[in-house]
Amino acid sequence: MGGREHVRVAVIGSGFGGLGAAVRLRREGITDFVVLERADSVGGTWRDNSYPGCACDVPSHLYSFSFAPNPDWPRTFSGQPAIRAYLEHVADTFGLRPHIRLDSEVRMMRWDAEELRWEIETSAGELTADVVVSATGPLSDPKMPEIPGLAEFPGKVFHSARWDHDYDLRGKRVAMIGTGASAIQIVPAIAPEVERLTLFQRTPPWVMPRTDRAITAVERWLHRQLPFTRAARRGLLWGIRELQVGAFTKRPNQLGLIESLAKANMARSIKDPALRAKLTPSYRIGCKRILLSSEYYPALARPDVDLVASGLKEIRGSVLVAADGTETEVDAIIFGTGFHVTDMPIADRVVGAEGQTLADAWKDGMQALRGATAAGFPNWMTIIGPNTGLGNSSMILMIESQLTYMADYLRQLGMLGGRVALGARPSAVNRWNRQVQARMERTVWNTGGCTSWYLDAQGRNTTVWPGTTGEFRRETRSVDLAEYEVLRAGERERVPTVAVAVSAVAGPRRSRGGSVGSGAAPLPGALPPNPRASNAGGAGVAPGGAGLAPDGVSSGEAGLAPGGVSGGGGGVAPGGVSNVGGPGAGA
Repeated sequence: MGGREHVRVAVIGSGFGGLGAAVRLRREGITDFVVLERADSVGGTWRDNSYPGCACDVPSHLYSFSFAPNPDWPRTFSGQPAIRAYLEHVADTFGLRPHIRLDSEVRMMRWDAEELRWEIETSAGELTADVVVSATGPLSDPKMPEIPGLAEFPGKVFHSARWDHDYDLRGKRVAMIGTGASAIQIVPAIAPEVERLTLFQRTPPWVMPRTDRAITAVERWLHRQLPFTRAARRGLLWGIRELQVGAFTKRPNQLGLIESLAKANMARSIKDPALRAKLTPSYRIGCKRILLSSEYYPALARPDVDLVASGLKEIRGSVLVAADGTETEVDAIIFGTGFHVTDMPIADRVVGAEGQTLADAWKDGMQALRGATAAGFPNWMTIIGPNTGLGNSSMILMIESQLTYMADYLRQLGMLGGRVALGARPSAVNRWNRQVQARMERTVWNTGGCTSWYLDAQGRNTTVWPGTTGEFRRETRSVDLAEYEVLRAGERERVPTVAVAVSAVAGPRRSRGGSVGSGAAPLPGALPPNPRASNAGGAGVAPGGAGLAPDGVSSGEAGLAPGGVSGGGGGVAPGGVSNVGGPGAGA
């Protein structure tokens, strides 16, 4: 990346969000873009998390793009190798490789108010871009706790997201710190091979069975030959999860029945009453992520596995000391302590119009208009931004909704013409955030009696979306120019009435009851980008859809009509899933 290259769009990250953005850009007829990836391969969190037992608790047929369905998933809940292979296949099928810049970590991004473009410094050189789409994701930077004595520990130490495959755990005394989504998969996977495993549990999770099985050859044949069977499976699973949302967001007391099922799941494997008491949460189920595993409790019942129901306080040589005084000597420590979610490190590397970093702008809590754009940072948007996470459904749905918003954002810039930028109005950002936080007050995540990684340092929930995926899709279907300032070189002007009128024509909010698309082509036969689509992205609308979308309209990513671009929402095909959808329990 020598010299001072300029591109229309720079996408940061090559996980689901980044690759999805790249596909959508090509489908909008935009080919002047790059995908900047700090690692040496694509895959995001599914590249980084390769620990033993790593899998998703989202049903495989839902954990995929609506525009790239995969009829050949090997299991109902596929593991990390299969999901990473899927992302590599997406990069190949949609011709993304020429756009991807590997080993190109973004070190700093600065907004140039005179030129109305972003100056981007990477580990491989510098470039500029009219628009930045940040798709680094909230699960990209591991969080390591500050434990006194950790630096002097003589054994092996690593985080679950940075697994050391060269270190042999066999015959070792191992400590697992944390009981989150990754830990409940790691514990059953390594317990049979280590000499002794000690799990340090600060707070017990609620765990439900994970009904994983191999997908039969007959099922795969049906999904290849009869795509409607795949769409029906996806739609049913999505619909069930949409119906569950009300219990999480409005009626947490209805979750009591689910708690009873979780306790019964525990009782089947944990016969010791004292151990059951340690493993029983004291908060409402759903307040923290509900985890899925059918092997976790049986592993804890093994004679060579110990549970310390207390957090790690300090380390003295090779001895780990818990807060309750329990001492355990180990050879290796594995931290399953989560990620920087509400304090994403990328925010320190984004400098906006007023010379302020995004981290400073968000010091009192992250907030972004429709989860995408931040005040003071023109032509910058994020995928999986503030309050776009989920507690019971698939993040792929939210990603695709945000990609629809991104596509309309770029169309608006094209129609405004000239060197122009859009800056989210502070009043619009604040209004959106107040509405989200008001809805959050009655949710189980705020009232369930727990402290979770959904909450920031001020105790505000800046992570989760307090509604259905269908609601979010409707809120992000098009850009409302009244929520933005139109910026031109050397001046700021309010959005003229005519611009708002153009927005209404170019990006209408579709009515319910639209036609049902015929279903997206399977991944192996996915359509290439349409070479006849215009760069403005508004040349036409493809007639197809990817099955029933949450609000009953075509989700619009079935492929491109000759001479047009897929304008139909690119967004959400039916398919909600358990939890969030990443490593471990879905995030």
